[in-house]
This record gives sequence, structure tokens and C-alpha cells, in this order.
Amino acid sequence: MSIELMMKEFQDIAYSPNKQLSNFKAQGKKVIGVLPYYAPEELVYAAGMVPMGMWGSNNKTISRAKEYCATFYCTIAQLALEMLLDGTMDQLDGLITPTICDTLRPMSQNFRVSIGQKIPTIFLAHPQNRFAPWGRQFCVDQYTNVKNKLQEIAGKEITDEDIRNAIKVYNASRAARREFVKLANEHCDVVTPTLRSAVLKASFFMLKDAYTEKLNALNAELAALPVCEWKGVKIVTSGIICDNPALLQIFEENNIAIAADDVAHESRAFRTDASEEGDPMLALAQQFADTDYEVLLYDPASAENRRGEYVANLVKESGAQGLILFMQQFCDPEEMEYPYLKKALDAAGIPHIKLGVDQQMRDFGQAATAIQAFADVIA
Repeated sequence: MSIELMMKEFQDIAYSPNKQLSNFKAQGKKVIGVLPYYAPEELVYAAGMVPMGMWGSNNKTISRAKEYCATFYCTIAQLALEMLLDGTMDQLDGLITPTICDTLRPMSQNFRVSIGQKIPTIFLAHPQNRFAPWGRQFCVDQYTNVKNKLQEIAGKEITDEDIRNAIKVYNASRAARREFVKLANEHCDVVTPTLRSAVLKASFFMLKDAYTEKLNALNAELAALPVCEWKGVKIVTSGIICDNPALLQIFEENNIAIAADDVAHESRAFRTDASEEGDPMLALAQQFADTDYEVLLYDPASAENRRGEYVANLVKESGAQGLILFMQQFCDPEEMEYPYLKKALDAAGIPHIKLGVDQQMRDFGQAATAIQAFADVIA
């Protein structure tokens, strides 16, 4: 199969998650919705069920969710609720609601109140201090609660061996996605920003073993190509999510390639592996503890601006000329962190721009002007 057809398959999956959900249900599988982020999807897989990522939608309008949400809630959370209220996600067998930020924390209760008993909801609270032994134990306890709820939905026990196998499957998937990101940078004449996003986004709507098999095949084809001599501009993207094809098309119109990313929906989701040895529940908790350079997670060394330096180094090491930060509207953690990130980028001499985005945007005229001007400056 050609590279073009392979990536077309990923696009079809990325842009039709509801079709994927219907296909899984037709196969007799149970499907668990997983809200952003750092939920232990491995436990869903270990239970023999399908984890289905829920990161809002670029195609829906917030209507019924307004009854439950404050106006300053980010559109990712509001649109996830909208899909639960309008019937889009009625086929789900359960829902995991992490509380990783100040919006998701109250939203977890809004999900329960709004959908009632129609879809079982599983509350997940991560530890604020994930490094201390008691923080890891708190994480194990929370994950154990998730496991117990998933066992009830699946109607089967989740054994340690099931979890170890799931960890191996997910580690292989993370490795394949890291390799794809590297290859996308080397072959940005073939892997456009829109295609790059679609390939990574499809991972949220497929079983990871099937996804990894497809991605490894694509990676092999890309690796066989000569490294391209890119004549345009390369940038690094940062933010919570950047998956709107209309927005990414602006990159392509201005000959901009994505060299690497610091996006929660993309590379942050597969930076850190879990140990395949020892107690698998502790391994998953330790994986969360090992997650680093993340806006939403407590960093005891934050005064040293470690994350800002990490992002600055990412730009340099990837060969990019600058960074574009997609600031999710009403995301307090990102807005509060921005001055520190800007300070690090300025100190490293890395040009950047900040664009306010949300999933209700339909007019990208201002973004197009800013991106075009930025490309001209750094070219």
C-alpha cells in the first residue's frame, strides 16, 4: 500500500470517531470514553474493552451543555459534554473523567448529573504531589478504584498479567508514535501538518495494537525515503490541542512544516513509558510520577523554569526556526505559565507567537495573517 493510502486510512479514522465507535459496538465490544488526560487507558485495554478518547469536537456547536457549564469553561470540556447530551456518545459503556485541571474537576460532576445513570462515570483524581511515596500510593489507590469500576462494566476480573500485557502494548504504541514524529520531521514534504495531526489523532479511536501495526508499516515506508531538503519554514507547536484541519491548512499554504510538538493531544501523550516489570499498578503510578515538563502538573523546581528551557531546547534540537503557541481560550494553567515560557524562549533567542484558539472557531482570518507574518519573519 502506498504512503498516501496509508495516511488516508488514518485520516478517515481521525475524522470519523463516531463511525469507529459504531464499528466497535457492532463487533460486540464495550467502549469506555476517556476524557483528557493522563488516564490509565491500559486498564481499559486490560479489561478487554476499547478506550475512546474524548477531546471535544471541531464540528459541533455548544448548545445543551451551556445549561451545566460556566461560560469560562474551555470548549474541549463543554463539547465533550455536548456529545454526551446530544446522543453522539450514547453507545459508550462507561466514562473516565480525570480531574487534572480546575475545569475538569467540577466538570466531572456535571457529567454525572447531566447523563445520570445512562453511562457509568468513573471519577479519577490524580495526586498533586506525585513524587513522594504517599503520592504514588494515592495514585495507585485511585487507579485501583478505576480498575474495580472497569471490572464491573466488563464483567470480568482484570489480572496483573492482563495489565502487564496492556503496558507492553501501550509502550510499543508510544515508541511507534515517537518514531513517527521523528520521521515526519525528516519527511515533511510528504507528512504535511494536516496529515501529521490525523495520524496521531487516530490513535485515540483505535485499539492500540491495531493502531501500532498500521503505524509501524507507515514508519517503515517513510524511513525508506530519502530525507527531504525542506525549502520552507519549520516550527514547533505547543498547547493543549491543535487538530483543526482548517487551521493546519494555513501552515501548508505558507510552506510551514511541523518539526516537533509540545502538544498535550500529541507528543505529551506518549513521552513517558511504564515499566513492564514488577507490580503493574505501581508501574502505572510511577509512569504518572515520571511525567515531566507538563503545564498542568506540579513541578517543585518550577522556579528554575525547567519547562520553558525544555521547550526552548526542543525547538533547537528539532531544527525549527520558531514556535507557535496555541493558547486554549480560558485555560488558566497555560495563561499563567505563559510569562515563564516567554522568558525562556526570549532568553534562548527563539521567536514565537501566541494564538488564542478554541474548538468553536470557524473564522481563521486573523490566525492566517499572524501565521503568514510569522513565517515571513523567521524565513
